[in-house]
Amino acid sequence: MFSDRLCRRDWLKLTAAGAFGVPTSGWLSTLAARAAERPAARHKHCILLFMTGGASHIDTFDPKPENGTSAFKPIPTTVPGIQVCETLPKVAQVMQHCALLRGMSTSEGSHGRARYYMHTGFRQGVGGVIHPSLGAIASYHLSRPDDALPNYVCVGGNAYGAGYAGPQHAPVEVGDPTKGVENLRAADGLAGFDRRAGLLEQMERGFLDRAPDPAVQAHAKTYQRAAALMHSAKAKAFDLTAESSATRDRYGRSKFGESCLLARRLVEHGVAFVEVPMNGWDTHRDNTGRIKNLCGELDPALAALVTDLKERGRLDDTLVVWMGDFGRTPHVGKQGGRDHYPRAWTTLLAGGGLKTGQVVGRTDKAGGTVEDGRITAIDFMATVCTALGIDYTKEFTTPGGRPMRTVDKNETVARELFG
Repeated sequence: MFSDRLCRRDWLKLTAAGAFGVPTSGWLSTLAARAAERPAARHKHCILLFMTGGASHIDTFDPKPENGTSAFKPIPTTVPGIQVCETLPKVAQVMQHCALLRGMSTSEGSHGRARYYMHTGFRQGVGGVIHPSLGAIASYHLSRPDDALPNYVCVGGNAYGAGYAGPQHAPVEVGDPTKGVENLRAADGLAGFDRRAGLLEQMERGFLDRAPDPAVQAHAKTYQRAAALMHSAKAKAFDLTAESSATRDRYGRSKFGESCLLARRLVEHGVAFVEVPMNGWDTHRDNTGRIKNLCGELDPALAALVTDLKERGRLDDTLVVWMGDFGRTPHVGKQGGRDHYPRAWTTLLAGGGLKTGQVVGRTDKAGGTVEDGRITAIDFMATVCTALGIDYTKEFTTPGGRPMRTVDKNETVARELFG
């Protein structure tokens, strides 16, 4: 699943000793200067907050007091008639900028298959290929190929890869948001690095001439861009020390909070897609205690992210997506936990120019069945692509020559979100 991702170590592996395929004669400096001078494209951006394991909808965004299994009470939000659980008091105060999709029903109940489905819009194994993730799709459609910054970044965890979209759209993974992309400085300075890069380029040129394969060219381009970032002032996008202590406190000093803050910085600097995973939501045991702790990190970070984007004038062109593997069972098991439940659950969308301050879909009093506004994984992917201005019917060509839609067929977009 992760075979085609680029961790930061892989991404910068050759920049320590010379980048693969980097031209000589000041090419790096010229590219970096050109990227810095050109105004940022005004396409949409996306920040995906992925709750790994699957969050309980009943204990977060779809409270069911009639159910009687949740220790958390519903509280009002800034939108009359919309309630969330008391676990999310700060998010409740920005609900006017959010839309809740309470009719999710996605059918895949195992973690691996569910995550794949929610990230790609295809069931795992369809066509015998690995499909591109939402991040790779956004990179393919929304990125600026000549930008020094990567188009798809994952902060604080593992991401799904590019599949047949190509390695140039694979994610760069930043494990620690406080460290950003490490090893951006050459040991003997940029002049020494450029000399080594130029020598390596001469040595590799013959191979590139003999093997002009798209994958080889994409590989070379990836390392060229990594080297360009070493020359670019845009590398400061990864530096959280540029943020005030008050701002960092507002997001929360947790890994997830710091990752959300870094995500905001990256989209401000032009990155098309940032994913921020948050682990721990597979609450088979001690659901109440774990939800309380998890929401203690989620609540300030999500609320601060939405508020920050709004205050900076970036919320309308940045779509924030909150989702996970699936929901959790309406009942609590013997060990005090909730099990996997894809039949009925909730996702959240914020910003992106959507019609927010509303709920789409409805579950029954127990939170176990969708009664109105059912949304499948394919529907959800098509809706997100529509919000980002991506034509989800456009076809990729797989390595075997097979045409494959961006999102699988039989989709229904949640039109209530679009004015």
